[in-house]
Amino acid sequence: MKDFAGKIAVITGGGTGTGRELARQLTAEGCSVAMCDISLEAMAETKRLALADAPQGTQIHTHQADVSLEAQIQGWAAKVQTDLQTDKIHLLFNNAGIAGGGSMITSPRGDWERTFNVCWGGVYYCTRAFLPMLMKAPEGHIVNTSSINGFWASVGPGRPHTAYSAAKFAVKGFSEALMNDLAVNAPHIKCSVVMPGHIGTEIVANTMKLNNSNPGDARSLLKARGLDTSAFTDEQVAELMGAGFRDSAPMSAAEAARVILDGVKAGTWRILVGKDAEYLDKAVRANPEEVYSQGFFDHLTAQQGWRI
Repeated sequence: MKDFAGKIAVITGGGTGTGRELARQLTAEGCSVAMCDISLEAMAETKRLALADAPQGTQIHTHQADVSLEAQIQGWAAKVQTDLQTDKIHLLFNNAGIAGGGSMITSPRGDWERTFNVCWGGVYYCTRAFLPMLMKAPEGHIVNTSSINGFWASVGPGRPHTAYSAAKFAVKGFSEALMNDLAVNAPHIKCSVVMPGHIGTEIVANTMKLNNSNPGDARSLLKARGLDTSAFTDEQVAELMGAGFRDSAPMSAAEAARVILDGVKAGTWRILVGKDAEYLDKAVRANPEEVYSQGFFDHLTAQQGWRI
């Protein structure tokens, strides 16, 4: 797909972060967008920003939906057809994601399953729901967001990261298998898997709000970084965690969106986003037996300034 003008794109998680920037950049090129998110307020801001740079006639539609609930996604797919008066779409960006549920042993089961169901279930349900509309387009592209945690299940020693990593491994495997399936049964549709490193998004802040995360865990992490949070409220601690993740990232959400869209235009099926992602991809392949050792993490920190 060499250009996006006149196309229709569906984006999950369009309220903030990379989803917002994908919407802004696509609409700036004359691509109409239908997005979902759990936050109507966030989507309204995305729409306002996108309309400011969009050519006349570009459509932007928003819909509140939880991607982990199949009935809501099926309802949204039907609404996209009605709102945009079409039976086809050209692009599907399965972008929505949250963190949380780090430990299989100590994290609440509800948090664990919530993360897994959003990060993996959302990709599966949306692909199922929108595939018939992609089939009817002359050309189509499915873009599934995995992560560096889709090939390296860690954020560092001593910090379990099971739910998110399990989901992102599933997304990566599904995308590779789907690519082959499409080549046989729907060759006009391509599939890419996106593997971002540390990107400046609101995923940590959104997760802490959604899962009502234990502030004690956040306080412990901040203390380990030398910050005394005893005078801060739980809300302030959550804000510090979210802002710290976003503002310390080596790549912005806007930059990440541009890498993704350039990858789609180039027909790249494996899209690594960020120098840290490129470095980790090579390092994990080069020495797989050591990737969960303290030495590997120390080397990563020294080479890439890794700090999440």
